[in-house]
Amino acid sequence: MSTLQNKTIVVVGGSSGIGFGVALASLQYLAATVIIASSNKGRVEGAVSRLKAYNLPGEVRGEVLDAKDSSAVKAFAAALGLVDHVVWTGGEVPKGEEGGGLPYSNVQSAEEGQAIFTLGFWGPFILARNVKFNPGGSLILTGGVAGHRPFPGGYLASGAVSALEGLTRGLALEFSPIRVNLVCPGMILDKMFGEHKDSIVKAYNEKILLKRAGEPSEIAEAYIFLMKCGYITGQPIYVEGGFMLL
Repeated sequence: MSTLQNKTIVVVGGSSGIGFGVALASLQYLAATVIIASSNKGRVEGAVSRLKAYNLPGEVRGEVLDAKDSSAVKAFAAALGLVDHVVWTGGEVPKGEEGGGLPYSNVQSAEEGQAIFTLGFWGPFILARNVKFNPGGSLILTGGVAGHRPFPGGYLASGAVSALEGLTRGLALEFSPIRVNLVCPGMILDKMFGEHKDSIVKAYNEKILLKRAGEPSEIAEAYIFLMKCGYITGQPIYVEGGFMLL
């Protein structure tokens, strides 16, 4: 079985959720070094402690990174040295609008709407231009299902996700033979809707073939596959429980 033995894995957004799942899975697949980065020092330190508690082989390190700051992203990339795989899991999940609406569903200006691109699009764009990979390395971005199955009120999110698919293909062409791919998980509901969470989760579960939300560990397997398979690039991988079939 192919592993990540002797590989260095960097996970931006690795202190919680999918990012933490990817960091843990990387260690389980025998990565030599896993570096997680997030904007909150306390969360980074807590995540490093949790990962070390599994007593898996491999070194774990944490870095504080303001991924909204292009200069900070450039400095972070320069300090990494050579790495094998970089995962960008997208950063903070914004709160929804009042009444349970989707995040960014009431944007009235370019200035308000730009926030959705800052972490998910511009962050990995800047990182890709500055990070240095070992031969066989890859960059994995994180999108969502909204680009192909828009939600009422979610047209800005649909545009942002579609832009990520284009960015993935462009970066794959530009930086070949470094591979660039995109993981598109199903909706992440738990931080978006506050007091409306339970009713909205129940409603959307009925629109998923598997009738449940995915676990971070399940979604993490897609990232591991993209690291290990050396013959895939420029591709989106959907991990959404059959949501797009209903």
